[in-house]
Amino acid sequence: MNAPLDVSFFARAAKPITSYRPYWAKRFGVAPFLPMSRAEMEQLGWDSCDIVLVTGDAYVDHPSFGMAVVGRVLEAQGFRVGIIAQPDWTSAEAFKALGKPNLFWGVTAGNMDSMINRYTADRKIRSDDAYTPGDVGGKRPDRAAIVYSQRCREAFKDVPIVLGGIEGSLRRIAHYDYWSDKVRRSVVVDSKCDLLLYGNAERALVEVAHRLAAREPIEQITDVRGTAFVRRPGDPTAAGWIEIDSSEVDVPGRIESHINPYLTTSEQAQAQGSSCSKEDPPDRPEPALRQAQDDRDSGASTGAARTGMGAAIQTLKFVPNPALQGKRKPPARDRSVIRLPSYEQVKSDAVLYAHANRVLHVEANPGNARALVQAHGEGATARDVWINPPPIPLTTAEMDHVFDLPYARSPHPVYADEHGKHDGSTKIPAWEMIRFSVNIMRGCFGGCTFCSITEHEGRIIQSRSEESIIKEVEDIRDKVEGFTGVVSDLGGPTANMYRLGCKSPEIEAACRKPSCVYPGICSNLHTDHGPLIKIYKRARELRGIKKVLIGSGLRYDLAIKSPEYVKELVQHHVGGYLKIAPEHTEGGPLSKMMKPGIGSYDKFKQLFEKFSEEAGKKQYLIPYFIAAHPGTSDEDMMNLAVWLKKNGFRADQVQTFYPSPMATATAMYHTSLNPLKGIHRDDRGERVDIVRGDKRRRLHKAFLRYHDPNNWPLLREALKSMGRSDLIGNGKHHLIPTFQPLTDGSYQSARRKNSTPVDGTPSKGRLLTQHTGLPPRATGAGRPGSPVGAGKRKPR
Repeated sequence: MNAPLDVSFFARAAKPITSYRPYWAKRFGVAPFLPMSRAEMEQLGWDSCDIVLVTGDAYVDHPSFGMAVVGRVLEAQGFRVGIIAQPDWTSAEAFKALGKPNLFWGVTAGNMDSMINRYTADRKIRSDDAYTPGDVGGKRPDRAAIVYSQRCREAFKDVPIVLGGIEGSLRRIAHYDYWSDKVRRSVVVDSKCDLLLYGNAERALVEVAHRLAAREPIEQITDVRGTAFVRRPGDPTAAGWIEIDSSEVDVPGRIESHINPYLTTSEQAQAQGSSCSKEDPPDRPEPALRQAQDDRDSGASTGAARTGMGAAIQTLKFVPNPALQGKRKPPARDRSVIRLPSYEQVKSDAVLYAHANRVLHVEANPGNARALVQAHGEGATARDVWINPPPIPLTTAEMDHVFDLPYARSPHPVYADEHGKHDGSTKIPAWEMIRFSVNIMRGCFGGCTFCSITEHEGRIIQSRSEESIIKEVEDIRDKVEGFTGVVSDLGGPTANMYRLGCKSPEIEAACRKPSCVYPGICSNLHTDHGPLIKIYKRARELRGIKKVLIGSGLRYDLAIKSPEYVKELVQHHVGGYLKIAPEHTEGGPLSKMMKPGIGSYDKFKQLFEKFSEEAGKKQYLIPYFIAAHPGTSDEDMMNLAVWLKKNGFRADQVQTFYPSPMATATAMYHTSLNPLKGIHRDDRGERVDIVRGDKRRRLHKAFLRYHDPNNWPLLREALKSMGRSDLIGNGKHHLIPTFQPLTDGSYQSARRKNSTPVDGTPSKGRLLTQHTGLPPRATGAGRPGSPVGAGKRKPR
């Protein structure tokens, strides 16, 4: 948002995070790195930490790592903050390394949900971990948020535990857990934390820290937005709240309407689509009744509808008592709480699970969301998980404050190798990927059902100022070791949503749509890419900057609204390859993903090729697709495979749908219902085709890798059973050949230099590209794991 960004409802709805009086410990100054040992604390002159942060990631002091942001934000408020990164969780000893925190523990599983980090979509343990030195797996436990919280309690049982991070955000209510294939309780209950902060938590964290520093008991901190906690029945802090049953927000099944006592039996039958008379046609009421209905529909309070026989039917209309007008108001939203179905109910009833998921997503706009409450347990164990409305997004000034803090922009020295570097055996791949990148915004209004951004960062775009972004680019140029003049990314969750948003602050605050761009781009959304184009141009013209690449995922249906943006992007910011995510070509799965049709991709491809040709460059689009997404039939995957072959794409790596906690697509996977269309117990609710079982999931992946001989036997069997043997043959129009070569499980590309090596390591100066039909990068400018052409999908 340009002008609307600064006058938004959200800009004036909360206390600025920079307006608090600093804590007394600010006198100690800024630490070069937040301490990870007692020796470092002593060097800083500290005798204790006010706050100790525990994280499942290695500590990288960079604004793309959550713990670094949290730590630096708290440090700016004057608190002494220490970090315990990837501790040995088998005992509480590692959690005592920095001593007892004066105020609270801050706990997070890391930048990813720990189960997604540790397991593949096939539930197999990963051997690597991009957030660990040396890319070594196994450095964090399953369900790390719960395990770390337990160990913190064992270490110092009377210190409050504040849980945060994406694992907390995605598990704040009862949720389906893909790895155990069951509905689990809220992480607030399982971790026994005192307070959960969900979403981007700077605003809530700063308030909670200052209130705890003022010696306010944490059990009394129940009014902070973006927090969740446990309340026992009869808790006095719940007094004054108006409870609303969730079925009043969204009906989870058929509700029989009350009978109007003023209708005759015949009229009652007619209103239900039937008749009391054998002679009356069932679907056409007599003229008198039709007229009476017309009178009622037109608002007539009294009157006569005469039949041909002259009889009159008097109709009544109920209206509010004028004496009470203006006195009966709906309950205030800021004092209303919606009662979701309990954990026990959603665990045993798929309809109620889908209903609860739908209500949670409806109540997601900070401008109008109400608090939610969900019961867990019965009898003596009964307690409510109380979830306050989402946090108010940060303003541009606050975003600048967060990103302008004195980050070292490198891993902690404890991870350095024998040469004091971080590029060798102790390299952290996730840091390497974002080492020379700049995050320019947060949030995403795309609403893709398989994505966790909405549940964590929200739909409101929070953008930094142009000056702050350019300053960070200059800092990378001047201060970051190893910089060669190429900025790897200027982006965020989505590359081209910078300063985009609603044209009206009032509409923005009242909107309850799950997406601003599905099924089409909202008429209230402005799509001016001008501010982003200006930043691109200014950054690439800086002294010492050779190239500014865009590595974040691009929303191409927005991009085609601004050909000028596409031209700037294609001619100056593509390093040979540009990744975009159509996800599928068929309408069935696309409607369950809330993604645009393939026609938008075709339009973007035309612009991409046009502007590439004008610049005299050979450049390629790299489209990503998802296999086995809810709503995808075998025929859908077959049609996608045919499209891929027709367009000359050979996917080297493919992504199978991964049900992340609390996502809408995960609710579809678990319940076979579609929360996007409303939830009903009868046939009005839409049933969703779910791809379950290893064999069918393998088939959908095989269609994406139709060119791999290892998949041909499975595809032949499937195509024959589908009645599509015409796609089996040795011609160009066939999908797979009739002959079957001997295979050993490896993959050989038609272009030998693009093949996947046995050890998975590319030779120096070459990359494994996402699509093996594309030429490899001729120069050594890129590195494996870099955002452009890396062959690894960036989470969205």
